[in-house]
Amino acid sequence: MILNKAMSLVVVLVALPARMAAVPASEVAAHWPVAANLLMAAALVVTHTTPLGSLALPPAAQVPLGVVAGFGIGVVAAIMGVAGGELLIPTIVLLFGLDIKTAGSMSLLVSLPTMLVAFARYSRDGGFAVLGTNRRFAVVMAAGSIAGAVLGGLLLGVFSDLVLIPALAAILLLSAVKLARHP
Repeated sequence: MILNKAMSLVVVLVALPARMAAVPASEVAAHWPVAANLLMAAALVVTHTTPLGSLALPPAAQVPLGVVAGFGIGVVAAIMGVAGGELLIPTIVLLFGLDIKTAGSMSLLVSLPTMLVAFARYSRDGGFAVLGTNRRFAVVMAAGSIAGAVLGGLLLGVFSDLVLIPALAAILLLSAVKLARHP
């Protein structure tokens, strides 16, 4: 699990600045309440292609729902050993009405502090020994993750929401099937 967290941290640290070519920092910063809302919930736990769109809820409803969603996503992400983007992105799109590209950047922004908290916990538990034991594998995976995060961030401006939303839906569906088949 620590190796997965380490690779996720590498991807988040590289992908967030790489995405700035397609989604400027000012666009992400304009939605800081979304990140703050989801981060607040995480701290408690240490489709634009259809007419559905966002839930169009008033801020008074978005805040508590964001707290509940962030809490649930934090729990699931911690149990599964993932950053939670596969759950954060749809939540941000549907609950807060952001486009998928901005939601992806917001997801990275929300994931970064929660991952750093997880790393602090692992460091106290001696979990980093796994990285030392698997140093070569970790370095090779980190190099591939960095290259993939940079390329993905740069290609973000090339692909439209009409490609990204079905791709994310397919990934989520395949993940759900794979998880359901796991003993």
